[in-house]
Amino acid sequence: MSAFWWRTDAIAWSAGEWSLELRGDELAEIRHHDAIVLRGVRAAVRDRGWQTVPVLVTAVTAEPDALTVSLRHEGLGALLDSTLRATVHGGELMIAWAGVNQIGFDACRIGLVALHPASDSGRPAVVVHTDGAAEDVVFPEAISPHQPIRDIRELRLDDVVLAFHGDVFEMEDQRNWTDASFKTYSRPLALPYPYRVDAGEAVRQSITIRASGAQRGTHAIGADVIELRPAGAFPAIGVEASTAPDPVAATDLGAFRVVELDLTTPTWPAALARAAADGRPLDVRLVTRGTAQELSAAAAALSGVEVLRVTPFDSDEHITTAGLLGATRAALATARVHAPLLAGSRSHFTELNREQARIPREVDGIVVNTTPLFHTLDTEQFVEAVAVQRLIAEQSVRIADGRPVHIGPVSLRPRFNNVATTPEPSPDRADLSKGYGAQFTGAVDERQSSAELAAWVVASAAASAVPGVATLSWFETTGPRGLEGTPAAEAIAALEALAGGELLTGPSPDGLIWAIGSRRDGADTVLVANLDRIERAFSVDAASVALAPGSWSRITRR
Repeated sequence: MSAFWWRTDAIAWSAGEWSLELRGDELAEIRHHDAIVLRGVRAAVRDRGWQTVPVLVTAVTAEPDALTVSLRHEGLGALLDSTLRATVHGGELMIAWAGVNQIGFDACRIGLVALHPASDSGRPAVVVHTDGAAEDVVFPEAISPHQPIRDIRELRLDDVVLAFHGDVFEMEDQRNWTDASFKTYSRPLALPYPYRVDAGEAVRQSITIRASGAQRGTHAIGADVIELRPAGAFPAIGVEASTAPDPVAATDLGAFRVVELDLTTPTWPAALARAAADGRPLDVRLVTRGTAQELSAAAAALSGVEVLRVTPFDSDEHITTAGLLGATRAALATARVHAPLLAGSRSHFTELNREQARIPREVDGIVVNTTPLFHTLDTEQFVEAVAVQRLIAEQSVRIADGRPVHIGPVSLRPRFNNVATTPEPSPDRADLSKGYGAQFTGAVDERQSSAELAAWVVASAAASAVPGVATLSWFETTGPRGLEGTPAAEAIAALEALAGGELLTGPSPDGLIWAIGSRRDGADTVLVANLDRIERAFSVDAASVALAPGSWSRITRR
């Protein structure tokens, strides 16, 4: 596999009944008697725009009862030196973080982050609040739009007790961002942010974990069997138009083009013209302040191209509001553009989940997006996100309540920062010589051109294609975030070839092996993928499959 696909520098450490892995700056897979207690713990520093300050591990010292990691968080105007130390005393594991801020800067978060495995969904617990009061709680099964547990001093989970010190902690459901975890973090979001951190200011926080008896593992793994069932029409497969600088070659990937037109910037007419030149019908997303001038100009421009559907997003809130929907409908009617009008979230499922009461339902469909690499860039997170994509697809369908759901365009990293507290970069000219959109506001990931990404795309489709999902789209056509010339393009083409048939879908037994199929003219074509780091042998509807790690294949049967 590619050298960067899986982390190869993890350090295993154990003391007494406890074990963990040091993966970069994260204490990962924290186990007691080989049962997962926490998915991981790391020290996080976020700047005033919620961007993660880069961290460097400067030294590691492993002792029989302690593991000490020296860290330097540096960049984005921040510089903080610290030590993250895990120590074991009998049945107790303490993780302590101590540091000194070197430069005064504005932050949104500085503190320890504890990740609970997604398998804790539905798990009962007792939370002890900062005033000493105890309350019975349950880890949510449906993805919680807001913090499910607040004001945490201690969490009691079966035979595990986690005590948090140094600040007030609360929990959020990170499955909103396709992370396979619940996150307990400090500085409650109800407090003002960003906040000032002065030079010389010390940071001290700790998590003490006490465990006794046997804990449950991360999940119960069943047999390596995938069972597919018919589930309506196979979703249409699309690709986002390239946001890269000119020149950009036309491509025939995907049945349609997603094109996002930021009407607050001068490049949108050129972006529309370039996307239309690809010869594919357009799924148009309008980013707008909602003024009559912006919407009238966009509607007039759309009257000359083949438009599949139109979704307006507020340029500040990144969702569709009722007022914006009405203004867009009026502008399209005036320009005689007869296209389905949709509503939803431009950035993450998070916003659809949190703002579903405000997103109008008098529409022809619901739009939602995801990205697997929002909180961390680790390949473990990249792979784990696929199983959560299925949860998001199913919950989006429930929110849509009978309306078709359109997922995408999925990108490896966020296409823009939806929680930015300062203006994001944007083009200052009308042509595309510097590109537009994500070319200014998005990040590039080297995995875009990896062979393994093709298997990930197949798995992503298998996870997301549930009844009620009408379309799926990924990435861009060409450029640094593009598909053209990459192995993943083959996977997109294979998925597109399944359209027009009956969808065959089923869950993965472990989140690592996946299958999706299409039934047409008495024949089934099934795509299978293995995201594991080892070869896997499994069965799909009684057909035996063996796949190398990070690979995919096609099965045809009558």
